[in-house]
Amino acid sequence: MNAFADAMAALVADPNLGTDTVYRQGGTGPAIAVRVLRSSPDRVADAFGTEIVSATDILSVAIAVLPDLAASDSFALGPDLLTVTHAERDASGTAWRVLCQR
Repeated sequence: MNAFADAMAALVADPNLGTDTVYRQGGTGPAIAVRVLRSSPDRVADAFGTEIVSATDILSVAIAVLPDLAASDSFALGPDLLTVTHAERDASGTAWRVLCQR
């Protein structure tokens, strides 16, 4: 493990930052309990000259916990079911940045 992996493990373990979720590969695979970091920033887009604000969901997941992620995988966080639209590795190769839709 390197310092970045140690930091990621500490962040997701923190009860104030990390959250429990259930991951399913392809949305229907076996349920795997994992901890993630969740952020839900608003995104402003332009549609026909009108600004539209839409909520987004971005998860940070340790690669050591889930080595493979792909579009259509899902995460259940409480009442929210988030479907992966895109996943990319961070620069250090320790965490996924996962863009999801509700």
